[in-house]
Amino acid sequence: MKKRIVDLVVISDVHLGTYGCRAKELLNYLNSIKPKTLILNGDIIDIWQFRKRYFPKSHLKVIKKIISFASKGTEVIYITGNHDEMLRKFSDAQIGDFKLVDKLVLELDGKKAWFFHGDIFDSSIQNAKWLTKLGGWGYDLLIVLNQLINWFLLQMGKEKFSLSKKIKNGVKKAVKYINDFEDIAAELAVKNNYDYVVCGHIHQPQIRQYTDRNGSCLYLNSGDWIENLTSLEYHNQEWKLVYYQQEKIESHSKIPEEMEELVIDHEILTTNITSFKKA
Repeated sequence: MKKRIVDLVVISDVHLGTYGCRAKELLNYLNSIKPKTLILNGDIIDIWQFRKRYFPKSHLKVIKKIISFASKGTEVIYITGNHDEMLRKFSDAQIGDFKLVDKLVLELDGKKAWFFHGDIFDSSIQNAKWLTKLGGWGYDLLIVLNQLINWFLLQMGKEKFSLSKKIKNGVKKAVKYINDFEDIAAELAVKNNYDYVVCGHIHQPQIRQYTDRNGSCLYLNSGDWIENLTSLEYHNQEWKLVYYQQEKIESHSKIPEEMEELVIDHEILTTNITSFKKA
């Protein structure tokens, strides 16, 4: 089947090497597109929680697919995040069409786009890294528990739900943190005359216009591939937030493993959730 050609794709917070990572779904999404540029905006490999005993074949296939993109003409840019910060010692390295950077500025159809992961805004990472790592392990356990609960809910004919989203939405401090993160990133982008600011880190997919007395910019966050299963796509001067529909996953369960990378199902994608078109 024909793949969708996309000018630019942004994914972040995949957390390969953790139990919560949805590598099979990500692989199926990557197999459905042919991007000219692929930006990996941090926390792709979770080095913090890396376990030798847990790195399944599906996670390796995602890495293989990314390498395949770079070998076939796609420009792949890996922006380091906090969970893969060990790679920062190799920043600005380049092998063919694969680049490793800490931040990135691109010109998109005459407009300036600023890309970075976003952990620089997190004081807990800067001041108490051990506590943040502990929180990461707790989050991973929460995701595993959530998967077990959702299995039972499905058996009873009930809808799935997200424990972490429930907690985030119910705790005022968490909601304030997310809002502050978005506003700080957008405010800095306006001050530096960027038209777009693209982040990850907080696992909160978003596209929204930010305006203050100094100007305006478009704030974008690519979300994550643990709960939201989202990416950002830029094509024909338009940004879209793409959601992978989880209820379509079962349609691929009977496909032989060796054929898995050949499967492309465009019905699993909804690309009209949120979009902003250049005037």
